[in-house]
Amino acid sequence: MTWSEMQPLLQQACLETLWMVGWSAAIAIVGGLPLGVLLVLTDRGGVLPNVVVNKVVGQVVNIARSMPFIILMVALISFTRAIVGTTIGPAAAIVPLAIGAIPFYARLVETSVREVDGGLVEAVQAMGGSTWTVVRKVLLPESLPSLISSATTTIVALIGYSAMAGTVGAGGLGDLAVRYGYQRFETQLMWVTVAILAVVISVIQFAGDIAARALSHRSPGSAAPRLVLLRSRTRSAGTQAADTADAADTAGTAEPGEPAQLTKTS
Repeated sequence: MTWSEMQPLLQQACLETLWMVGWSAAIAIVGGLPLGVLLVLTDRGGVLPNVVVNKVVGQVVNIARSMPFIILMVALISFTRAIVGTTIGPAAAIVPLAIGAIPFYARLVETSVREVDGGLVEAVQAMGGSTWTVVRKVLLPESLPSLISSATTTIVALIGYSAMAGTVGAGGLGDLAVRYGYQRFETQLMWVTVAILAVVISVIQFAGDIAARALSHRSPGSAAPRLVLLRSRTRSAGTQAADTADAADTAGTAEPGEPAQLTKTS
């Protein structure tokens, strides 16, 4: 098979793969993010501790994650047909891809959010912040670089899942590699497909790493800036109170006619 013959096939397969992965990744992030945050909030010591909810949601996530993707696709055939009206093609593949990626991303979100300094959460609660304020102002902003890395990992996994889905008629690069590279013994086309997948994954991983570093507001070995600011304000308030107390004591013990000496405590 010549390059002129392979080019339209590769172009169509790449568009189908990007379409499947793009939509399934967006659905997985929208569904997995609140699910992961919920697992953190309802855990012991969380903002909304609820053992029953945490155990039930955690068990559902574990069961969904433990199911091999090819079995998940078969198990969701009826559901996929009810949603999109068909069980083959890129549109049908989005349903099992998204459902399989939601619990995967939820666990990554849970791990990322758990890394947030608990002192920030306690500080916001001490100032009267609600649960929504804690999530919106502390948990998500502080874990954003890690969430970006988790999303990158999910997208890379979805590319592999989409290639697997191509073996059962979902289209994309996986379908092209099987139909032409394996069934028709077009080895050259199969290796070109593998190379394209490797390049796409490398580009996505590189972009995700760049975005995570750009959004990171933590320097190695230092606390979060908000926590540093909070602690500095607390120390400043404590220092001012100590200065006021020292001034009052010194003024009370100074000899008549002598200026009061202020001793500043650090």
